[in-house]
Amino acid sequence: MSGGGLSVLIVDDERPARAKVRRFVAGDPEIGTIFEAADGVRAVDVVREELPDLLFLDVQMPGLDGFGVLEALDPGVLPHVVFVTAFDEYAVRAFEVHAVDYVLKPFDVERLTLALARAKEAVGRGRDGEDRRRLTQLLADVRRERPDRLERLLVERDDRAVLLPLARVDHIESARNYAVLHADRETYRVRATLDRLEERLDPRRFVRVSRSVIVNADRVAELRPWSHGDWIIVLSDGAKVKLSRRYRSRLRHFDP
Repeated sequence: MSGGGLSVLIVDDERPARAKVRRFVAGDPEIGTIFEAADGVRAVDVVREELPDLLFLDVQMPGLDGFGVLEALDPGVLPHVVFVTAFDEYAVRAFEVHAVDYVLKPFDVERLTLALARAKEAVGRGRDGEDRRRLTQLLADVRRERPDRLERLLVERDDRAVLLPLARVDHIESARNYAVLHADRETYRVRATLDRLEERLDPRRFVRVSRSVIVNADRVAELRPWSHGDWIIVLSDGAKVKLSRRYRSRLRHFDP
């Protein structure tokens, strides 16, 4: 919080919904700067650039939903989050189990008032480990209950966040705390381990061929036997990666 009051980011793909929340929070004397984002990708950029204190986050958005926004952010920059959702029995139950605040559409002023009061109190305590633990566990539970396969992934390129269609990806390799995605001879990165990505990728398309590489089976151009049971995979962009003998059983994924 700066001397100008609490900063707030309102994220919703519906303009009237954003406007209603904005009018409400603008009437609080403790609120200073108010930012808006109409989609998840822009929300990630604003959080990284502006570090707002509070985040009113719509859950259901096309492209990158509210849960995807949180997954894309480093825990160190997470503001206090109030989820906004049309009635969703599973989401509401998950929010209550993990003690994270939410408001339901259509908005009720009394509920917004309570959510804002709780959020301001939480900001006053500071970002603590317990808040982050609850959000981390919430995201884990949501993905376990809704194991939807990724079709697009929010990635970083030239200090920008972009949604990359995974059909364009040739292969993915690990790089310490990041995964590097190679697509059409361009590279992107995402803060995630290869194990974590593998859990959410379609196993019929994306095949782990070594500890450090996943390939898109649809982008494999050629398989070449190599030494000691290893194979060389030639991808459609000309890149070559090794399929180690430990992963030799994965060859069946490349059968015509």
